[in-house]
Amino acid sequence: MTDTGQRNTSQTLEKDSPDTAVGKTTTKRGGGDPAGRGRTTIADGVVEKIAGLAARDVAGVHAMGGGLARTFGAVRDRVPGGTKSVTRGVKAEVGEVQTALDLEIVVEYGVSIADVTQDVRENVIAAVERMTGLEVVEVNIAVSDVKLPDEDDDEPQGRLQ
Repeated sequence: MTDTGQRNTSQTLEKDSPDTAVGKTTTKRGGGDPAGRGRTTIADGVVEKIAGLAARDVAGVHAMGGGLARTFGAVRDRVPGGTKSVTRGVKAEVGEVQTALDLEIVVEYGVSIADVTQDVRENVIAAVERMTGLEVVEVNIAVSDVKLPDEDDDEPQGRLQ
């Protein structure tokens, strides 16, 4: 003999409700809010890409990364099939609900470094929090160089043919 009270189905016998059919069987699936049925993890590299793209969008940022990283990156960018590294100059530490970021940037000569770093910080925080839902607890920015107007550009603007 089976106990029908322990099943995941129930008989709806309400005759007064126009939305329910007499004898309709409904199945209960899971319990609670669907958003709470599992866990989402976000890799450090995902946050680094988002932050790198957001930082590059700020006027006054010439490049990302220190001298050596930019040199190797420029060589890699010139290799056929090579792609530009959007994570260059970005380091992220991602926890379950928070993240912290370290950025290394090169600014253009003549811009206010304080204004550029403030704009970078605001843009990065907004992008990372909007796209990942993580709380950004800090964005540390190291300005490693200033791009002078007469210096050769070691970051190619377009792809070489």
